[in-house]
Amino acid sequence: MTPRRGGCMIPATLQCPPPPKKKPVSLKRREPPKEGYFQPPDLEVLFAMKPR
Repeated sequence: MTPRRGGCMIPATLQCPPPPKKKPVSLKRREPPKEGYFQPPDLEVLFAMKPR
């Protein structure tokens, strides 16, 4: 015969916890560099193809 006491019974299903909440996205704006961005003076010369 199957035991019917409370300690022998399968416990009732518990409710799952809610999913974790996402952290709010914060966009950080960077200030441009004080000296400006690097501008090589002869960049076109570097990529220029010489005719054969």
